[in-house]
Amino acid sequence: MQVAQSSPAMPVAADSVISIIVPALNEAGTIEATLRQLQDSRNRGHEVIVVDGGSSDATVQLARPLTDRVLHAPAGRASQLQAGADMAHGDLFWFLHADTRIPNLALDAIVNASSSGSHQWGYFEVQFPERTGLLGLVAWMMNRRSRLTRIATGDQGVFVTRELFSRIAGYRPIPLMEDITLSRCLKRHSKPACIDMKLTTSSRRWRRHGILRTILLMWSLRLAYCLGVSPTTLAKYYKPHTS
Repeated sequence: MQVAQSSPAMPVAADSVISIIVPALNEAGTIEATLRQLQDSRNRGHEVIVVDGGSSDATVQLARPLTDRVLHAPAGRASQLQAGADMAHGDLFWFLHADTRIPNLALDAIVNASSSGSHQWGYFEVQFPERTGLLGLVAWMMNRRSRLTRIATGDQGVFVTRELFSRIAGYRPIPLMEDITLSRCLKRHSKPACIDMKLTTSSRRWRRHGILRTILLMWSLRLAYCLGVSPTTLAKYYKPHTS
């Protein structure tokens, strides 16, 4: 079996512009807080794009004054994120979920990692608001898994240079596992930077559907995907759980 060779890293400039791309669908309860924490970054010249997947609540109205643009795309993270990247102007793309809180200096860390010449993409470690108990263990396991496999999930705020994202032709048009597929493509070209600053991701999905049940579902879906089950088939099991 031939192993793909990593491409030489293409460092970005220290004053590079980051396009922060946020997919949203009925996120009126979270989108405003997420975008407000990005306003200082906008004032520094970075770009914030929200891609709405057809919200029936006030997501778009709340997002519009806090972004550089609001786009519309068919619902689904892959299609929404790709639509945002297609219209973005930055040297770097940062894909951020609508219910995520970011640490101070997160954007500086992205630029520093990408301008070092060693990395063309990367991601953050994560934590939940509840930092102890079972959810604390879940976050620890997520962080360990990503360091061992160099595979990141969407909760971890994947960032990538425009040049590498274009080279791999962006997100695949699939209904699930788009983040794992993207990571697999990216790591063939460049070792990822794992930033140990922690994004705080919402625990609502885990609490709504049960922590142990959600763990089992996620592990089962990833195992099935590794064994060759198509994302279209897997989405039929995932969507009823998250509805």
